Parts: sequence; structure tokens; C-alpha cells
Amino acid sequence: MDNFTYYNPVKIVFGRRSIAQLPRLVPAGAKILLTYGGGSIKRNGVYDQVVAALKKNPPAEFAGIEPNPRYETCMKAVERVRAEGFDFLLAIGGGSVLDGTKFIAAASVYKGKDPWDMMFNPARVPADALPIGCVMTLPATGSEMNGGAVITREATKDKLAVRSSHLFPRFSILDPETTFTLPPRQTANGVVDAFVHVMEQYLTYPADAPLQDRQAEAILLTLVEEGPKALAEPWNYVVRASLMWCATQALNGLIGCGVPQDWATHAIGHELTALYGIDHAQSLAIILPGMMQQQIDRKRAKLLQYGERVWGIRDGDEDARIDHAIERTEEFFRSLGVATRLSDYDIPASAVGIVAERLEKRRVPLGEHQDLAKKDVEEILSLRV
Repeated sequence: MDNFTYYNPVKIVFGRRSIAQLPRLVPAGAKILLTYGGGSIKRNGVYDQVVAALKKNPPAEFAGIEPNPRYETCMKAVERVRAEGFDFLLAIGGGSVLDGTKFIAAASVYKGKDPWDMMFNPARVPADALPIGCVMTLPATGSEMNGGAVITREATKDKLAVRSSHLFPRFSILDPETTFTLPPRQTANGVVDAFVHVMEQYLTYPADAPLQDRQAEAILLTLVEEGPKALAEPWNYVVRASLMWCATQALNGLIGCGVPQDWATHAIGHELTALYGIDHAQSLAIILPGMMQQQIDRKRAKLLQYGERVWGIRDGDEDARIDHAIERTEEFFRSLGVATRLSDYDIPASAVGIVAERLEKRRVPLGEHQDLAKKDVEEILSLRV
């Protein structure tokens, strides 16, 4: 196990009717800007709960943050924050709304020329970024308990991630009942997203970290068990609660302590989303099986462990067991209704070269060894046409 420092200051308030606790969580006298997406929170009753809880300190509102939050939209919110003097941001929605709100919180006090520069250098994230809170309605990204944000700049088709200790929410409210009315597509995407988050931290090489391995495997097993139930029984509180906590645990940093991490699947997937507009989880479902296949030799030990502990695969020689594990992974995604091939989304074969070229130009280290080259990306994508 490698040396590590673990820091996570987020207060989690979990359970039924927990939105009612907002008055004691938001600083007294704060000038609040409420941020949200397309308006589903007004249809499912979450908005009304928030407004009722904050009736003694009514917030202003900024709506329209996209599923892949855009820099251009976030900067409109930044203009409002600066002009009207808001000093607390409350995000209501899924990870995209929260990611956008994190960027707004930092960009609003950024002293440089262009806040987009923070996406290339996390050290530029201001230490005095505005405080934020969250009411999570879509379990998927884990953004409710980490300091990361992913933002898309529409003008350049760039989708980049930034991570900073200054971007942690002060608190996150997780009420599983807010997820009851999620469309099946969003529920399935959330399961896939959380699953791949775990795999990025787990499916690398042995690091003498048995506890982290078993924590990761527990999340994967729970997602495999509960994901299909959520689609079949969307109003099942127990199932929704398990999925919500899995998504948070998948990316709150705990299972990544002291172990190598990959994140190449996400880097490639971000390019697909930015260029072709597919859902983030859809891009991950495309790339992960190809990554597993292309990296068999380097990930062999963990692939065998994954196959045995998560899928119960013990028969056959090593290559057969690994192939079976990869097949079971892809079958699981498809069983949730998430397609796993570029062609399923009408993405042309030319995407292989385009994405590989863009990643090469970015010079971002890829993979747990940080040495995946353009040809590796091309091979991974070619397996997914």
C-alpha cells in the first residue's frame, strides 16, 4: 500500500425528510443562490421541500445547468453572483448541477483573466471559493462527497476535470425518496457511472491493499444486485438508499487510498461526450470493456480477482476466466439498458482516430502507469466500433 493523505470534510445528511434540516445547515443570514437543471425538481416536489425549508431566508434561483455542465452557462451564473453578492450556493440535482455549482463557486472569486484556466491547473482554484451545499437527487457521480468537477466548454468541445480541496461541499443531503421518479435511463446511467468509478480505482494491479479491494468489491456487488431492482421497483426505498450510498462511496476517495488508479476510461469517455453528445455513463459503458480487453496482460491479476470475487468465475484457464469476466461486465451494462458500442449511438468509426488525436494533443497521462499512447487509445476504441 502506498503512502496517502485522506481528507474529506463533507457532512452527509442521509435519509427520509432530511431536506427539512436545511435551516440548520445553511449559514444564518446567508444570501443564497439556488442552482438546478431543467426543472425536474419542480415536478417531483423537491423544489417545494427546499423552498419550504428555507422560507425564513428565501433563496434566489439560477436554472438551466445542463447534464454535462457548460462553461458558458456557468459563467452566466458567475455574472449574477458577482453582480448581486450571493455568498452561499445551494445545488439541487445530480452531479452535473453540483459540478457546475462548484465551478461557479470558484469562478465567482477568481482573480485571473479566464476562470477556465483552473481546469488546467487546480492550484489556481481560489482558497476563498464560495461555500456550497447540495441536495442530491441523482446518485451517480459521487460529486456530493468530493472536491472534483467536470465542465464542458462548448465553443472548443473540451470536457475537462478539476479537483481541489477548496471545492468540497460543506454538506450534502441525500434523501433516497428524491430518486423515486428518476427515468429508467438516469437510474441505469447512475449505476454504470458508480460501477466504473470503482473500477478505475480497483482494476489496476495488486498493491497489497486487501481492505480497499474488498471495499471496492462490496460496492460492485451491491450495484450488481440492486441496480436491476431499482429499474424493476423504482419506489423501493431500501434499494434506492443502497444505490445512493454506493454512488457516494464509489468516489469519496476512501477506496482509492494508497492504491494505483487508472482513469483512462473517463478521459476517453469525456472526449466522446464532448464530441458526440452521448451521456457520460454511456461513454463509460462503451470504453470500459475495451480497456479491460486491451490491457489484459497488465491488469491480469486484478481481472482474475475481479472475475472470481464479483462474478463468481472460477472454472477454466486464466484467459477463459478473464474473457468471461469482461463478457459479464458488458452484459450487466446492457441488462440495464445501456448500450456498449460506438455503433449503438451512431458514432462513426472515424471517432477512433479523432479521439486518439485529441488526447495525444492534450498530453494527459493515461492509465495507472501513465503511459498509454495514441496507439493504445486507438486499439481500445477499435474494439468498441
